[in-house]
This record gives sequence, structure tokens and C-alpha cells, in this order.
Amino acid sequence: MFHLGWFLGSGFGIQPWNPAGGDGVYTGANMRNWMKPDLYVDLAASLERACFDYILIEDTAMVEDSYNGSAEVSLRRGFMAPKNDPMPLVPLMTQRTKHIGIVPTVSTIQYHPYLAARLYTTLDHLTEGRVGMNVVTSVTDRVAQNFGFEQHFDHDERYRMAEEWVDVVKQLQHSWDVDAVVADDVNGIYADHTKVHPINFEGKYFRSRGPLNTIPGPQRDIPVVSAGGSVPGRELAARHGDTQMAMCKTVEDMKAYRDDIHRRMITHGRKPSDIKLLFLATPIVAPTDAEAQEKAEALRRYRYTDAAVEYNLWNMSYTSGGRIDFGAIDLDTPVADIDLSKGNGERSSIANLFQDTEGKTLRQVAAESFQITDLGLVGSPDTVAAKMEEIMDEVGGDGFLLYSPMTRHSIAEIADGLAPALKRRGAIRDGYTYTTLNENIHEF
Repeated sequence: MFHLGWFLGSGFGIQPWNPAGGDGVYTGANMRNWMKPDLYVDLAASLERACFDYILIEDTAMVEDSYNGSAEVSLRRGFMAPKNDPMPLVPLMTQRTKHIGIVPTVSTIQYHPYLAARLYTTLDHLTEGRVGMNVVTSVTDRVAQNFGFEQHFDHDERYRMAEEWVDVVKQLQHSWDVDAVVADDVNGIYADHTKVHPINFEGKYFRSRGPLNTIPGPQRDIPVVSAGGSVPGRELAARHGDTQMAMCKTVEDMKAYRDDIHRRMITHGRKPSDIKLLFLATPIVAPTDAEAQEKAEALRRYRYTDAAVEYNLWNMSYTSGGRIDFGAIDLDTPVADIDLSKGNGERSSIANLFQDTEGKTLRQVAAESFQITDLGLVGSPDTVAAKMEEIMDEVGGDGFLLYSPMTRHSIAEIADGLAPALKRRGAIRDGYTYTTLNENIHEF
């Protein structure tokens, strides 16, 4: 049995809205209503019906302008902007659900550890133990500049900063002893002050006296999620992660990634079972195998259109940390002539995009290489379910993080088509044993 998560890759931002831009015909009122809670609440209710572990909400806090040196494409096409803060959305998504976890993204340069510890503990209370924190280091200079920095930290340094950030947050979460709250209304004692402690943390990047000024939530330790696939990103997951987004293109890559994380965890004195690796995939599901293959072929053809190539070049520019403007490079330039080392963004994502591109031009890569693939999961619900089970059997676990278009049509394909097929095979849970995210992640 394996775990399932959903990656809300556009965050609390504009969702698929433009049929002419390749978003399909089932976009509904997304262009006008993306900032309202209804679609996200529907998503949570649908995925709880499907018995998913959690929904991971991406977030960024800038208007991207590295592509062609302008924000024109970002704003014309709604790429990463506009976007709302995901934190207020979290309790709304749990109002119609009882089990599924909600994991909003928190950036270590946007949230001081004390603010983050207090915020997530508050959300832990409001969701009755179903919140997780997706810890990221942010990608571009534009994000850093919005928070008072001249430019972003070097890639490896910001992961050292993230390690310290998590240490502070965890210490603050434990600044109240488990029995600090007395709740004695007879003698008029709420809490025992001897069991509430300052942490007096002084590090290279952060200082915090503590203690936290709110009581521990149902989970106390908020589950830590991360996504970095570089060596520092893997180290962060190996030390602190409860579950991690893993981006691989082949089963062999998945096996190697899992083995590497497990080796690192053992080095840090943790058990491999302490973390659940969920591999990103965009399955293509239709009523029949033939229809699914037609959808896959239509998508392949679309990727050669100007609109699709523009998106991928824009995404490459963003993923480089805004340090490489792929819009300024001639499309017929051989990849070997492009200096990818100038990037300071998502190193593993750039490596993923330019994996196995020897002898290719930028034009070919922009039309053929994508960070997230279908992993061969193309077919009817029963066919895709069988393939998912086969992959997990070979890899050894732990599950999939599905990244599908955020429309009610695609949600139904997964929640009411694929998930029931997986349940019939006994591949995923058919109900929840526990109510907190931490318990559900670590149940098996």
C-alpha cells in the first residue's frame, strides 16, 4: 500500500483559465474566481473522498520578470502571478473535511522562525492537527528583494540557513513542556510557569529568545515537508523531513533517489521509514486506454506550439533563480553552449530539465523536456492504477504526489476515477485510521 498527495502547483493563485494557452476547455470560472475558496474547498473534499494524505500548496511572493527582462509574459499569461498568501486558506480547506492534511509553503527568508512557529501552531489548532509545513528557501532575487535583501543568498548557503531555521522552529515548538498546561479552575492555575522555557537561540542567521506564546497544538511537532533534490536539499530532508516531494523521470532514478535519502537518514541517526518520499507525476487518465493515448498525443503536439515553448523558456528562466534569461538566447543554440552554472535557483530542477540533452538545441529542450512527467501513467483508471502499483513495487515506496490541472474535471478524473481503481487493488487506503496528518503519514 502506498501514499497519495496532491501538488497544488499554482498555489493559492490563478488556476488554469485560458483554453487558447493550453489549459483545456474545463476551466470554468477560474479566471474570475481563483481568489475565492470554493474550488480549493471542493479539492480538499474530493481528495479526502479519495483518501489522499495531503494537499501541498506551492507559494511564491514576487512578480517574475527575468524572462526577456520583463514581467510582460508573467502577467499576460498569469504565470505565478497573481497569487494570494496560502495561510488563511488552510482552515477553510479543512472545514468540510476531517482527515486530509493541508501543507502550505513557508519560505525561510520570508518568515522569521518565531513567526512561523506561532503561525503553524495556530493552524495546528484551527485544523485539529492536519497542517504540515513545506519548508523552502525561495528561488529568485526578486523574492529576496521583496523582503529587504539586495539579492538572494547562494544556493548552498540558503540551505544552511534553512537547517538553522528548522532547528529554531522545533525548539520553539518544545518551549512548553507536555504537562505545562494545568487547567486547574478550582485553584485558578492555567499553566505552570516552571514548565514554559525560553530557548535563547543564537545562531549565524537567526536569534530568538522564546518561549512561544501559545500552547502546543494537537501534533506539537508540525510535519516537515521539503522539495529540494540537490545535495543540500536532500540533507535537509534526511535530517528533518517527514515527507518529501521527489522529482524523477524514470523508475531507476526513483530507486536511486530513495536509496540515497535513506543512506543520509541513517547517517543522521534516523530510520528510513521516518520519511515518506512521494514522487511527482502527472497521470493522463481517460475512460479508455485509447482515449488516454489520444490525450497524451495531443499534449505532445501542443508542446511544440509557440505558447508551450514560451512557457517552458519562462519556467527555465525562473528556475535558474532569474540569473539566466532563456528568452534572450537564440532557440537554435546548442545546449552545450549555454552556461547553466550561472543559475542560483532550483539546481536539481534545472538539472532535471536539461537531463539527457546532449546534442540538442534549446528549441528541442523547450519543446521536449519538462520537470514533471507522466512516468508512463497513461490509460484508463484501471490501467494507470496497475502501472502505479507496478512502479511502487519496483521502487519500494512510498507513493505519488500528483500534479494535475486544477479544474473540477481533472479532480474528478483522479478522485472518482483513478482512486477507486487503486482502492479496488488494495494499493491505497480505503479510509483513515487517524485524524492528524502526522499519524496518517506514518501509518504505513
